[in-house]
Amino acid sequence: MKKELLKGLTEEQIAKAKACKNQEELLAYAKQEGIELNDEQLAAVSGGVCTSTPDFTCPVCGSKDISTRYNENSIAEWWTNTCKSCGKTWIVNK
Repeated sequence: MKKELLKGLTEEQIAKAKACKNQEELLAYAKQEGIELNDEQLAAVSGGVCTSTPDFTCPVCGSKDISTRYNENSIAEWWTNTCKSCGKTWIVNK
């Protein structure tokens, strides 16, 4: 995990974030604490990013121009997708 990505987070916040079972829990925890996490921070806390991804289509506009991040921790795996056309962000569990 890159320490510079976690600047501003306390050790307790990092530990609680790592304990989340999936990205939904992580996002809920961040919102509860008033923490704004960018994509790189989400990946650092949740375990990493993979380059091989399925072919996703935006559920709102149908675009295939999607930014996709694969995330995993010890319990769950998921993709965080953001449509480059309309900005919709959604999560797909593996």
